[in-house]
Amino acid sequence: MSVTIKTAEEIEKMRVAGRLAAEVLEMITPHVQPGVTTEELDRLCYDYIVNEQEAIPAPLNYHGFPKSICTSVNHQVCHGIPSERRLKSGDIINIDITVIKDGYHGDTSMMFMVGKPSVIARRVCDIAHEALWIGLRMVAPGMRLGDIGHAIQTYVEAQHASVVREYCGHGIGLGFHEDPQVLHYGRPNTGLELKAGMTFTIEPMVNAGRAPVRVLPDEWTVVTKDHSLSAQWEHTVLVTETGHEILTLRKDERQALAQGAA
Repeated sequence: MSVTIKTAEEIEKMRVAGRLAAEVLEMITPHVQPGVTTEELDRLCYDYIVNEQEAIPAPLNYHGFPKSICTSVNHQVCHGIPSERRLKSGDIINIDITVIKDGYHGDTSMMFMVGKPSVIARRVCDIAHEALWIGLRMVAPGMRLGDIGHAIQTYVEAQHASVVREYCGHGIGLGFHEDPQVLHYGRPNTGLELKAGMTFTIEPMVNAGRAPVRVLPDEWTVVTKDHSLSAQWEHTVLVTETGHEILTLRKDERQALAQGAA
């Protein structure tokens, strides 16, 4: 495993890319309404990233992926391809944004509840959100990835939900996906020991039902085998000398953290 330790110059570029990725989610939020198509959301994000941010949408043509963002609805776990599908009240959707600026990547995603969600929809979104923050709060030099994965898994399973095993967080920087793999399950005192200068994503995928998933014939979209709802939130995080810095915080999250609520 070759994990890169970022220089001060690289970290500053990662901060910029992370901020831009967060701003895309802020921009798209008011557009996520009943009746909008995921294709329309993709087009809005593409235009904003390319024309306003003068950056590059990393997913576009990545290993053949045809769109600029991933839109995963209801029982779609990840890598959903934007289409003419119209969102309806009660849907939940994960929008996953990765921006490249000056060669460096910022990667983040969040859940949106369209109209009035069901109790189970709100619950799985909340569990996945808390799972992300449980992992983020643990990031610090000397911490091991197995401890983070174990904490996420323990929390999720205590809520009678499940953690997807096939997909995980990842190192990030000049590359979209770098070492290490960041599993959202695991055993304490195992895995890579974190060091200052590492940058990676934490992005637990949580299913309301069982953990197994399958890939649709489009060779991208991942869905739950039991058709249960799935939710995911993601941030890019930097290990600092004293703890961590979340590089993809949105304004609402910064305010929540300032008030001690996140």
